[in-house]
Amino acid sequence: MKIIVGLGNPGKKYKNTRHNAGYTFAGWYFSKLDDATWKKETDFESLIAYGSKNEMRVALVRPQTFMNDSGRATKALCNFYKLEPGKDLLVIHDDTDLPLGIIRATSDSSSAGHKGVQNLIEHLNTQKFHRIRIGVEARNSRDDVPTEDFVLQDFSPEELAILTSQVFPNVARELENFLKK
Repeated sequence: MKIIVGLGNPGKKYKNTRHNAGYTFAGWYFSKLDDATWKKETDFESLIAYGSKNEMRVALVRPQTFMNDSGRATKALCNFYKLEPGKDLLVIHDDTDLPLGIIRATSDSSSAGHKGVQNLIEHLNTQKFHRIRIGVEARNSRDDVPTEDFVLQDFSPEELAILTSQVFPNVARELENFLKK
């Protein structure tokens, strides 16, 4: 089994925020899984869609613990299914160090100040897991709006269109590469 975690904050208030890029991707990708349905899994404090892709069992996860405590839910899933984070876990999240529209696939890298990723590293006791970073930076200058406020702002309709038509298909290709490993 492979676990794909889309980081974000639960609730309508955060639905289209930049910080929810991972959540938004998870919703977009959900339709690509064979025979998947979202289920609230209270033991894992998550919404999970179990399905299969290319004959691989996949759990698409949206932790309900809020971004900065997503490590707790992810660790519970990894422990329950006896998964190795370095082999079986892919985390998808926003990144203000990348311009809107750019993605980067990494593994075994630091949080670079991302509090949700740092929480994962602390709970899993490793930074050795796969990540896809979705660029959300669209400010002319970081002095315009503090980063903590910027990531909680909604994407504009134009930015959402870029995500769904250009960025998410690229993230999906990286995800497919992960599933082949």
